[in-house]
Amino acid sequence: MVQLYNLHPFGSQQVVPCKLEPERFCGGGRDTLFVAAGCKVEAFTVVGQELCQPRCVFSTLGRVLRLAYSEAGDYLVAIEEKNKATFLRAYVNWRSKRTENSRVCIRMVGHDVEAPFSETFRDQMSIVEMPLSEAPLCISCCPVKGDLLVGCTNNLVLFSLKYQIINEEFSILDFERSLVIHIDNITPAEISFCVGYVAVMSELEVLIVKLESDPKNRESVNHHPHKTTNPTKQAEGISNETSQLESDDFVICQKPMELLGEKSKQSGISVTLESTGLAGEKIKYFHVRHLLYRRFAPDISSCLLSDDVRLHSLQLLPIYQTGSLTSDRKNSSQEKVLLSLFCFFSLPHVGYLYMIVKSVELLSVYQYPEKSQQAVLTPQFLHVITSNNLQCYTVRCSAAAAREEDPYVDTTLKACPPISMDVCALRIQLFIGLKAICHFKNHVVLLTKADPETVPERRESPKRFLSRKGTSVNPKTPPVAEAGWNLYIVNTISPVQLYKEMVDYSNAYKTAKTQSCIHLLSEAHLLVRAALMDASQLEPGEKAELLEAFKESCGHLGDCYSRLETQHSHLALPYYKMSGLSMAEVLNRVDWAVEDGPQKYERGLIFYINHSLYENLDEELSEELSAKVVQMFYAAEPKQLPHILCSPSMKNIDPLTAIKYLRKLDTSGFSSVLVTLAKAAMALKMGDLDMHRNEMKSHSEMKLVCGFILEPRLLIQQRKGQIVPTEFAVHLKETQPGLLVASVLALQKNNKIGIEEADSFFKVLCGKDGDTIPQLLVDFWEAQLVACLPDVVLQELFFKLTSQYIWRLSKRQPPDTTPLRTSEDLINTCSHYGLINPWVNVLISSESLVDKNYMEDLSKLQSLICGPSFDIASIVPFLEPLSEDTVAGLSVHVLCHTRLKEYDQCIDRLLERCPEAVIPYANHELKEENRTLWWKKLLPELCQRIKCGGEKYQLYLSSLKAMCFSIGRVSN
Repeated sequence: MVQLYNLHPFGSQQVVPCKLEPERFCGGGRDTLFVAAGCKVEAFTVVGQELCQPRCVFSTLGRVLRLAYSEAGDYLVAIEEKNKATFLRAYVNWRSKRTENSRVCIRMVGHDVEAPFSETFRDQMSIVEMPLSEAPLCISCCPVKGDLLVGCTNNLVLFSLKYQIINEEFSILDFERSLVIHIDNITPAEISFCVGYVAVMSELEVLIVKLESDPKNRESVNHHPHKTTNPTKQAEGISNETSQLESDDFVICQKPMELLGEKSKQSGISVTLESTGLAGEKIKYFHVRHLLYRRFAPDISSCLLSDDVRLHSLQLLPIYQTGSLTSDRKNSSQEKVLLSLFCFFSLPHVGYLYMIVKSVELLSVYQYPEKSQQAVLTPQFLHVITSNNLQCYTVRCSAAAAREEDPYVDTTLKACPPISMDVCALRIQLFIGLKAICHFKNHVVLLTKADPETVPERRESPKRFLSRKGTSVNPKTPPVAEAGWNLYIVNTISPVQLYKEMVDYSNAYKTAKTQSCIHLLSEAHLLVRAALMDASQLEPGEKAELLEAFKESCGHLGDCYSRLETQHSHLALPYYKMSGLSMAEVLNRVDWAVEDGPQKYERGLIFYINHSLYENLDEELSEELSAKVVQMFYAAEPKQLPHILCSPSMKNIDPLTAIKYLRKLDTSGFSSVLVTLAKAAMALKMGDLDMHRNEMKSHSEMKLVCGFILEPRLLIQQRKGQIVPTEFAVHLKETQPGLLVASVLALQKNNKIGIEEADSFFKVLCGKDGDTIPQLLVDFWEAQLVACLPDVVLQELFFKLTSQYIWRLSKRQPPDTTPLRTSEDLINTCSHYGLINPWVNVLISSESLVDKNYMEDLSKLQSLICGPSFDIASIVPFLEPLSEDTVAGLSVHVLCHTRLKEYDQCIDRLLERCPEAVIPYANHELKEENRTLWWKKLLPELCQRIKCGGEKYQLYLSSLKAMCFSIGRVSN
């Protein structure tokens, strides 16, 4: 289905001042039009919308049958006819042609040029003649590499573009006959070539293949022509059978067929490669990959078959990566990266557009209201001519290419209109006697001619449709020039200007709330997107204007999807994101006034606002807009109301308004702990502590924790990428720190907050920065150990806790708040905290430690070292601040070295500092294989120290007696 709009894509037009009736014409780069007539080619400079001036004229060998220009290499190539013979010639350095009589250099392809002639070649046009074994029928230049593909009766010949280096300062353009593609059972009427992709078209068949450079099937390239393969023989057999059945009474037509991918090998068309490059040259293509074969059936609805039922306008259209334009405004073939490739061909009443890069897919089918004569595809439009009309259709190339270029298209971040959207005709412009069309830059070139009285001609036999062999193309000699012709250049208006017209046109559909509004705005969006992708067409300063139009079009589409009830309402979100509009700007575009009945809010707007409020946007809505949002969600999505009130963007909401709507939820039967917490938060915001306490008392602590899991933003928010505790969290820190720690721990357990984020939260909450650790964070670390969270790295957590315990013990620094858990609680509830060894108590009791907080930190550190999970070796280097001069430091050092089985060193330290603890230590630690240390280490040391006497003589003697008692008890 084709939708028709009456827009104005065509602007001014100008007449090309040709002297003779054009027979062939084509665009040349950004500013040149070539027109062939008779044995001459005229080049015209096209600048702006009102200036078309002759540039130069050069003679050809004969009448031009085909004409093509390559921007890569800046050369013109022509198939010329003289004395019923055809020739292939390329015109190089044509810009240096000053006058028609200027000297021209003619050379054969591949012939080396001597250095002394370099200056001559630099200043004059060269004609490169390319001899062929068969007559050339059609030509195509690769728009990326500049290589030339020539179609002959039974094969295609590829001439690779190259440069002959004359000296360090000068090189000349040349070609190398590098590959012959043998194609049996199809005679090319038109061909198209682009970076290895080859499209061949006969009267009713289209074949697309890709020449692969992967050497895995290298054997498929030979230096001699291949014989036809089995599919070809089979096809010839069928053709022979057909010829036997042919008679004047029967017309046998082959069935229509479409084969995609590898299945297109079953077409019966043989494609083989023959490398013709010079010895030692690198082979560029190794094998063929089949992509598409399509065959159409002739129209047999009438008794006589029309001679004009044939395919026309074959074209491969590449789209490159955005930004492939070089800084000097010239396209560089090295910098062009192919993004996507499209193929177009057409029957008289139907056109077909395929995408053929990653997969072969039919994008669009164009139904023409009249019989077409020729068509040309551009990244923005399809231009089609009939006998009296120039028609302009939209295309889906930019929509398909956008999905190739950007992986985020069709997500919540970005969107693009679908390629399945109906195409539309923007304009049908009257031109009498249209004969031919071409396109370059933003110009459509049209040849018109008033037809004389048609003379009936004898039609060919319809049997010519039966066999591919019968579809050979013999270029007809153009008729003698007659009066009544004109060559026009129709300038298409700028994409931005046409975009604005389409937006204005769409306003007619807004009030009706139909899909037509979305369709037309989608067309406008694709128009701007295509212009941004086609970087080679942009003038300086155009890109900024196009980007602004692109954002504006996204805003219009966002408005459509947010206000119209469609199954794709969710697209409001990505389009609004791409528009760059803030949430406040989007809300200000909403029509809040309702004449009759309650306000109805469409799904698209609700989805966008809800999603935006869930994100950490650094945008605060005004009190007025916040109230409208609350009203909207109460009417459309009441369950989301507690959530949206917790968004940082709703900071300015009037708490009385919020509580009013929250209470309505209660009265309507929608009551939950989340609503309770939301009301408690609003009560705090008003300063009503009594109301806050009453709300908090209405649920158990466990349910309150569950409420915080449902909505973490009640406690933690992010603004400008930073963790920000809420007023609720600050209040809980002062009044219910245990609930706060349990809630944050639950958030971490449910993957609502990360480890580093939780640490940062407690630091910010307690006003600590740098390396200063608040006690509430230590409480949280201890709670993590008790909870045994699976995603917590134990040794890292051990290190955090022991480092903090050691730092506070060494600095005699008390915690800034009362710890939530005692060492006894941790030992009883957490397996990672072990029972403290008995001898430690003897050691500690030898010195008075009256500071309760100090004792708690010491007990927790000792218990952690005694636990089964602690890696002692990792903490030993950090014990240095904790001096052994204190009993606390000594106990920690001895515990660590004992865990490392350094018993000799521990015995020495205890004998030196606290002899009364050495026997309890030995009783607990020196067992089984370590029992020999009683005799080898402990007994000799005690005897030696008793023998030496001193202040601790009695302590050593008591230890020896205790040792003897222990040994005796063990012996008994």
